[in-house]
Amino acid sequence: MSMASSSLSLLLALIILCFSPVHSSNTIGKGYRLISIEESPDGGFIGYLQVKQKNKIYGPDITTLRLYVKHETDHRLRVHITDVKEQRWEVPYNLLPREQPPPIGKVIGKSRKSPITVQEFSGSELIFSYTTDPFNFAVKRRSNGETLFNTTGELVFKDQYLEISTSLPKEASIYGLGENSQANGIKLVPNEPYTLYTEDVSAINLNTDLYGSHPVYMDLRNVGGKAYAHAVLLLNSNGMDVFYRGTSLTYKVIGGVFDFYFFAGPSPLNVVDQYTELIGRPAAMPYWSLGFHQCRWGYHNLSVVEDVVDNYKKAKIPLDVIWNDDDHMDGHKDFTLNPVAYPRAKLLAFLDRIHKMGMKYIVINDPGIGVNASYGVYQRAMAQDLFIKYEGKPFLAQVWPGPVYFPDFLNPKTVAWWGDEIRRFHDLVPIDGLWIDMNEVSNFCSGLCTIPQGKQCPSGEGPGWICCLDCKNITKTRWDDPPYKINATGVVAPVGFKTIATSATHYNGVREYDAHSIYGFSETIATHKALLAVKGKRPFILSRSTFVGSGQYAAHWTGDNQGTWQSLQVSISTMLNFGIFGVPMVGSDICGFYPQPTEELCNRWIEVGAFYPFSRDHANYYSPRQELYQWDTVAESARNALGMRYKILPFLYTLNYEAHMTGAPIARPLFFSFPDYTECYGLSRQFLLGSSLMISPVLEKGKTEVRALFPPGSWYHMFDMTQAVVSKNGKRVTLPAPLNFVNVHLYQNTILPMQRGGLISKEARTTPFSLVIAFPAGASEGYATGKLYLDEDELPEMKLGNGQSTYVDFYASVGNGSVKMWSQVQEGKYALSKGWVIEKVSVLGLKGSSGQASDIQINGSPMTKRIEVSSKEHNYVIGLEDEGENKSVMVEVQGLEMLVGENFKMSWKMDMN
Repeated sequence: MSMASSSLSLLLALIILCFSPVHSSNTIGKGYRLISIEESPDGGFIGYLQVKQKNKIYGPDITTLRLYVKHETDHRLRVHITDVKEQRWEVPYNLLPREQPPPIGKVIGKSRKSPITVQEFSGSELIFSYTTDPFNFAVKRRSNGETLFNTTGELVFKDQYLEISTSLPKEASIYGLGENSQANGIKLVPNEPYTLYTEDVSAINLNTDLYGSHPVYMDLRNVGGKAYAHAVLLLNSNGMDVFYRGTSLTYKVIGGVFDFYFFAGPSPLNVVDQYTELIGRPAAMPYWSLGFHQCRWGYHNLSVVEDVVDNYKKAKIPLDVIWNDDDHMDGHKDFTLNPVAYPRAKLLAFLDRIHKMGMKYIVINDPGIGVNASYGVYQRAMAQDLFIKYEGKPFLAQVWPGPVYFPDFLNPKTVAWWGDEIRRFHDLVPIDGLWIDMNEVSNFCSGLCTIPQGKQCPSGEGPGWICCLDCKNITKTRWDDPPYKINATGVVAPVGFKTIATSATHYNGVREYDAHSIYGFSETIATHKALLAVKGKRPFILSRSTFVGSGQYAAHWTGDNQGTWQSLQVSISTMLNFGIFGVPMVGSDICGFYPQPTEELCNRWIEVGAFYPFSRDHANYYSPRQELYQWDTVAESARNALGMRYKILPFLYTLNYEAHMTGAPIARPLFFSFPDYTECYGLSRQFLLGSSLMISPVLEKGKTEVRALFPPGSWYHMFDMTQAVVSKNGKRVTLPAPLNFVNVHLYQNTILPMQRGGLISKEARTTPFSLVIAFPAGASEGYATGKLYLDEDELPEMKLGNGQSTYVDFYASVGNGSVKMWSQVQEGKYALSKGWVIEKVSVLGLKGSSGQASDIQINGSPMTKRIEVSSKEHNYVIGLEDEGENKSVMVEVQGLEMLVGENFKMSWKMDMN
């Protein structure tokens, strides 16, 4: 929660005194020349670059640089440029493990006397080429010769200003460079500001640097009708502006090094696989976390929370997790309980009750530790000297408890202390996960502050985010006032505005200037380690601030959004971006954080939010109540949309496993499945779950229909599988969408595992399975596949081979007048121990008019048990070129008892006439 951010832009406009001078590359410098190259012992190569002409714009140039290039894998190329003499700040290798380049500082040899022209350093998929004077480099794709990255202009490398540019073809579609709220959708728009620096700025501020920093982009190009995707990561945690001009992209960075990684793709899924192979695979999530979550800042006492749980049950709306914002705390202090509003004995009794039901409980935690001599958490941290320092003393800030110090998570002793505090709190309250907020890091004050004498701070009156410390600006160092001003908060705010002073220091003298954007990342790693040690179960962590690699440890929600139609629309783009960033467990505050949404908006929002990977309703302290049962119409929409979510939980959990193994996003842009179909490259109003389940929601006020894009193929409506859309070459279709109705379509060639659903995931996952098999409509021949992963969902690791997991591949075919389906089970013991069975099979798109199924066989034997077979003809929207060509039917077989944990074969003969 942070209401401070809502008035941020207005405040900033009043205090900004200085703006960045404008310089183009060729006025800043003449670049570098390559003076020497040599092979590196690890299979890469090293070059030395010498500045051509010095100047003092943004500070003196670094005279000599070292270039290190290596093909780290067949599909990943690294280009690392740093000072040849001095070790510069890099993202710590212990936080983000990766190969280390050779140590710097060795003496360079003489430059080659013979002129070097264009040279190449080739790998399996990528080719690195360079020119020597001025030094420039390019990265090409071997298979088609396409240039992916091509430095233009002059390389600039100063202590506090680095600049490099690449040219781009105008037809390239660019995605990523977050976190920001992109009003124009997922595809980046030329000439919008893209600043990367973690800030507590409300998500309602469009195209502004928000809570996370992800300096990576995906580039999708259609070359001769075939799609090729690649990605570029600049691994650097310093503040930066990225200028995308449509035909060029320029990085302007205020420190660190150039550490580029290029990922060859060529498909979008390949790109994310290769990217998460480097930065860490997404965290395994417990099954219950895929259920629905309810939160609010302003559950003033425990009885309100108990009422919320009871009211969800009365309304028959699914609910798995109940949350507390900071209402449970004593004076907003971490790891405490309010003895009046949340008495421990009553809270423990409540938690015992909901835990027996299978529900979970999560609370918030902020990094600021209240400066309070009687507060044990503070005492223990002070005793070990664990706080970030300014001129030798803990840096003073203000957040919700009032005056606070910030723990330094780069210090190993802090990580151990944090783990101990989480253990102590878990002993007090058996929480099921932690929500870490305000970790950009957020500060209600700016500059060097002291606690005022003779007055209470905070006073307890008025908004809690008004600074009450005595503060003065810090501008005396080049770290607090760097020569180049990034477009922080969208208005060129000072880099220390409403955060830790950037001249403050961490463990081993690391400056906040360099480490600022990894604060939340370092806290996330410490929290993950702590929960794993305390509970011995798969941790669930929700973090507001994220960095490259955060998805390995945590889920993310998109921060303080508004209850507006625009925020609903933007939530889809942000969710899809985080899938590309390797953080697939993501969602927005359903119905908006503030102000109160309209009833119609909340209806439409739950119809989208029910299909976010992370699905949570969350509201602000000052807003009226907005739980889904507060309006009858919203309750109806919730029962419909969440009812479907709880039926497809096995599918979502399998996607969670796929994300954990390969990085594949749970929610994806349509171009992930249809990369050759350029119509969907900028599509941001629909999305896919996995490769084949498409959500086409209403995102505008007063609409009762939706104009949806259908890529080529057959699509079946999940709420009425007799309804289908068939498009030969892709088309837009107007679909009915009354208030309580959401359009969800399943694509051909897919087998979707489902269960009956329920009001809580623990119960829903014990119900029998069904399979939905989708063939192309009216096809006399077809093939479909699906998969299912099941395990004991709170095991620390999500993998096969532990005796408590099962994986099933499903296959189906139609041809020669017969329908066949079969499974291949890996490690069926776990599924067999649960007694899971498949009770129903629904086959969609079968050719023929009668739908008669005969000679049904299971595992080679005729069916002797009484089963029910039914068929219905599909009603479908079909392209004019196809009219009258085909009819198709849906056939359902019910009453089956096929064990999920055993291979099965099932077939029947069809009247295909």
